[in-house]
Amino acid sequence: MLETNLWLFLAAAVVIAAVPGPGIFYVAARTLSAGRASGFASTAGTALGGLVHVVAGSLGISAIILASAELFAAVKFIGALYLLWLGVKTFRGAGRALTLESEGVGDKRAFRDGVLVEALNPKTAAFFLAFIPQFLDPSASHPALQSIVLGTISVTMNTLADVVVVLMASATRRHLTGRPHLMRRLTQGSGVFIAGLGLSLALARRPVNG
Repeated sequence: MLETNLWLFLAAAVVIAAVPGPGIFYVAARTLSAGRASGFASTAGTALGGLVHVVAGSLGISAIILASAELFAAVKFIGALYLLWLGVKTFRGAGRALTLESEGVGDKRAFRDGVLVEALNPKTAAFFLAFIPQFLDPSASHPALQSIVLGTISVTMNTLADVVVVLMASATRRHLTGRPHLMRRLTQGSGVFIAGLGLSLALARRPVNG
């Protein structure tokens, strides 16, 4: 890989990671609703889900999904329904959020949810397919390996940004723990926001060149 391409990629990856997107909003909502541990678990899950797209893109699986209207719609609606279900569940469980956090349960579930939410988002697949190839060195061997390396770097940058967001959201939540009414409203709002991400995904269109 050309050194110039690598530095350009790193600069672009940092900028993209710093721009708030669905992933950042998702882990923020999970942190606000269930606490820092749940936020970190969700972050680890979305990171693994992102790596799924990196590998799938390198192997050509993502291109197949994006090229098929039926496959794209199936993955999109499964992901959207999952987000909607998580949003409704978070909203309905608002009164139990503090109890669940104090009992230390749900972190494994938050990790699993993060993996599924990110892995079932075809918009992430479309992003990697559009972004990564611009920085590959066509004269070098093993383009799939180049793609995996760059994709992993991008996922790492995004994850670091998510960690910062979790810490900020956790601090906000900590200031409200002595106010049960506000905490309940905050958790309900997080549930509505997660469901909103599901609706946004459901309305996403397949890329024209997919």
